[in-house]
Amino acid sequence: MKVPLANLLCITVLASSGSSFPMERRGAAAGKEKRVQYAAWDDVNVLAHGLLQLGQGLKEHVDKTKGQVRDITIKMKVFNVTVSELGKLTQRLQEDSMALKAKAQSLEESERLVLNVSTDLREKTKELLKDRQKDHERMNKMEEKVDGLMQGEGLEAANANYSDARIIQWMLEAQNKRIDDLVERIKQQQEKMDKQNIRIRTLQNQIQMKNERSSLKRKEDEVHLNASSEQRDSPDAMASDCHELFLRGETSSGLYTIQPTDSQPFEVFCEMTPEGGWTVIQRRQDGSVDFDQLWQAYQAGFGSLNGEFWLGLEKIHSVSKGGNYILKVQFSDWRDEIQSINYPFHLNGEENNYSLRILERRAGNLESSLSTETSGVPFSTRDKDNDQKNDLNCAKQLSGGWWFSNCGRSNLNGRYFVTPAPKQRHQRKQGVFWKTWRGRYYPLKTTTMMIAPAEIENKS
Repeated sequence: MKVPLANLLCITVLASSGSSFPMERRGAAAGKEKRVQYAAWDDVNVLAHGLLQLGQGLKEHVDKTKGQVRDITIKMKVFNVTVSELGKLTQRLQEDSMALKAKAQSLEESERLVLNVSTDLREKTKELLKDRQKDHERMNKMEEKVDGLMQGEGLEAANANYSDARIIQWMLEAQNKRIDDLVERIKQQQEKMDKQNIRIRTLQNQIQMKNERSSLKRKEDEVHLNASSEQRDSPDAMASDCHELFLRGETSSGLYTIQPTDSQPFEVFCEMTPEGGWTVIQRRQDGSVDFDQLWQAYQAGFGSLNGEFWLGLEKIHSVSKGGNYILKVQFSDWRDEIQSINYPFHLNGEENNYSLRILERRAGNLESSLSTETSGVPFSTRDKDNDQKNDLNCAKQLSGGWWFSNCGRSNLNGRYFVTPAPKQRHQRKQGVFWKTWRGRYYPLKTTTMMIAPAEIENKS
C-alpha cells in the first residue's frame, strides 16, 4: 500500500511531536519502568485530511489568483491600446484644430478684404451718387435752356445750332450708308470666292478622274494585249457583245474579250443560252466583294468576273449605246426559288450621270421596282448624290450605288446578308432587295444582271 507523500510528512511531524507528550507522570520513582504512549492512527488521518483540504484550498486560491492576474494583464493591454488610440485621436484633433484655426484665420482675412471692398464700394457709390446729382443738375439747366429757346430766346443761336446738328446727322447717315454698302460688297465678293473655290475643286476632281480613267485604259490595253492567241490571230474584228460571239458560233459560257464601237477592248463574262449570248454586268452570290464603293469604282467596274463583280457604267454604256437592248434581272431567294424580269432600256452616258430609262412598262408587279420615268433615273453613290430625295442621300442610307428614285423600290448593290438577316430594320433595309418580290426587308441570295440586243427576245 502506497502512502502519499503528504501523509508521510504528517506522520513524521506527529511522531516527533508525540515524544514531548509522555503519558506517564514525571514525579514517579526512578526505578519504575517508563511507559511512553503516542497519538492514535485515526488522529493522524484526521490531521492529514485537514492538511490536505488546506493545501487544496490554497491551490484553488492560487489558481484563482493567477486567473485574476491574467484578466488584469489583458485589461491592462486593452487599456494601453485604448490609451494609444486616444493619443492618436488627440493628435488628430489637435491637427484638425490647427487646420480649423488656419481656416479661421483665412476667413478673417477674407472678411477683412470684404470689409475693405465694401468700404471702397460705398465710397464709389457715394461718388456715383454725387456724379448723378451733378448730371441731374446739368440736365435741369439744359431743360431750362431748351425751354428758353422754345419761348423765342436766342432764336438765331438756336437756328445755327440746329443747322450744325442737322449737318452732322446727315454726315453720319451718309457714313453709315457707305459702311453698309462696303459690307454688302464684301459679302458678294465672299460668295463669288466660295463659288470659285467650288468650281476649282470640281475641275480638280474632273482632272483627277480623267487621269485615273486614262491610267485604267492603259491597264486595259495591257490586259487586252495579253488576250488569247486565238482572238489575236483572228482576221475578223472583235465582237461588240456576247450575242455577236454567239452568232459567230460561241456556245460556252465564260470569259471573252469584246470591243464595242468607239471603245477599247475589255473582258466580259458571257452567259450563253439557247436563244443567244448575254453580257453579264452584275453578279452577287456570296458577299465576297464589298459593293459599298464610290462613284469612280462604279464607273470603271470592280470585282472578279468569275465571282462577284460590277462591270462598270462606262462599259455598260459602250455596249448598249449601239442599238436596242434588253436588261435581264434574275435573282433567287434562300429557298432557291428563281425569278427573272426583262426590260427594254436605254442607258445615257457620263454627261447625264448614266441615267437609266425603262422604255416599256411590262405587265406584272415585279417590274415596278425600277422607275419608269421618261426622263430616266441617274445613277447615285454616297459621294455623288443624284437621287430624287432632296433631304436624303439614298446611297448613304441604303449602302452601295444604284439608280435610286425614292430610296425604297430596289437595290441589288446593297450589303450582302447571310441568313438570318439582322433584326434591326435600319440594317435590313441596307441589304440586297427587290421590293415587289419577297418584300422590302428580305435579303436576296443571288442576283444577276445581264444585257443583250432586243432581237434575242424574238427568238425565245
